[in-house]
Amino acid sequence: MKQVTLREYAKLHKLSYFNVMKMVRGKEVKSVTVEENGKEVQYVLIEEEQEKSVSKKIEESTSSQMSLEEENAFLKKEVKRLKVELEKCNKRTVLAL
Repeated sequence: MKQVTLREYAKLHKLSYFNVMKMVRGKEVKSVTVEENGKEVQYVLIEEEQEKSVSKKIEESTSSQMSLEEENAFLKKEVKRLKVELEKCNKRTVLAL
C-alpha cells in the first residue's frame, strides 16, 4: 500500500480536492489520519484493486457529457427557475420593509 496526500491523489486522478475529500468522508477510498508537526494530515491509501474501481467510477462520470442543445436547454431551465426564485426573494424583501 502506498500513502499519498489528498492533494496528490486529486492531481493523480485529475479531480478537485473537494471531491477527494467527499470520497474520503464517504469511505469510497481508504484513508489514514497522521499527526505531523502538531497537525493532523490525511493520507489516502492506494491499493491496486481499489484504484481500478475508483478509476472506473471517474471515467463513467466524465463520459456522460451532454450535447450542446441539451446543455443549452438545461441552462435555460435553470435560468428560469432562478428568476422565479429571485422574484420571490424580492417580494419578501418588499413586504418586510
